[in-house]
Amino acid sequence: MNFTKDSIKIDPAKEFEKISTKLRDDVTKKLKKRGAVVGISGGIDSSVVLAICAKTFGPERVVGVMLPENDSNPDSLELATKLAEKFNVKYIVENMTDALAGFGCYRRRDEAIKNVFPEYNNNYKAKITLPTNLLEKDLLNVFQLTIIAPDGSTKSERLPLKEYLQIVAASNFKQRSRMSMLYYHAESRNYAVIGTGNKNEHEQGFFVKYGDGGADIKPITHLFKTQVFQLAEYLEVPDEIRKRTPTTDTYSAEQTQEEFFYRVPFAILDTVWFGWENNVPVEKIAEALQLTKSNVEAIINDIQRKIRTTEYLRMEPL
Repeated sequence: MNFTKDSIKIDPAKEFEKISTKLRDDVTKKLKKRGAVVGISGGIDSSVVLAICAKTFGPERVVGVMLPENDSNPDSLELATKLAEKFNVKYIVENMTDALAGFGCYRRRDEAIKNVFPEYNNNYKAKITLPTNLLEKDLLNVFQLTIIAPDGSTKSERLPLKEYLQIVAASNFKQRSRMSMLYYHAESRNYAVIGTGNKNEHEQGFFVKYGDGGADIKPITHLFKTQVFQLAEYLEVPDEIRKRTPTTDTYSAEQTQEEFFYRVPFAILDTVWFGWENNVPVEKIAEALQLTKSNVEAIINDIQRKIRTTEYLRMEPL
């Protein structure tokens, strides 16, 4: 295989036709549904899925649902609205704050944060990060909690296991509540819920089981993030969305997907992963990306570790 950094490129026109044909067949023939519901956040993945659905079924048989809550970035709602209008799709805004407060999402999360930082209150912002860049060191995934005071000053501490689990469990109410709302709008129309997870998220476990992992069909789980961007350009997803840095939009402080989970830029991560899956020697991958052999090995080790430790998320109930 003549491996280069461009080896991961796809033919977006052919890829769209392949996805669209199977999506139409799955929704109408297998599921016997009349259309599609997509949760849209102004992110690249949900934008591409909405565009695919609009072009596959016609915009009149697609509903985009925006699901903001207290911690959401206002840009998400603005960009999602622009997306829906671009593809002439009906959209609905469901504010999830009251539902999440009812579940105790914010209270349970803040309780755990205060165990680490007693001074934390509603005027602060917080996020969880993986601070180590994989190109510097191959270390285990050790999460840190960062709080940002009203004056902009920050504090970070290694997050103890008990508090980490409680923060994540409480925050996962967000994805699970959104999934329930999507199914309400789908079932009330006899539509299918179309998932928006890509290969990076699905294979490495960057999703919530029965949350954003809950859908009737997942049409882009075979595509790397960089390939989703290629498809977005072909489908003419608005520039503002294509240029937006992918974020989790889960915690109150702004947080990129890279700093929270992936630890390396997608352009590098995806190319290394593609090479590894296609049995390209580590030395050739490193040469193509102008990295060291140890850099590539560290990235592959991290991918393998995440796939292995998140296998339970992809399992059917036993």
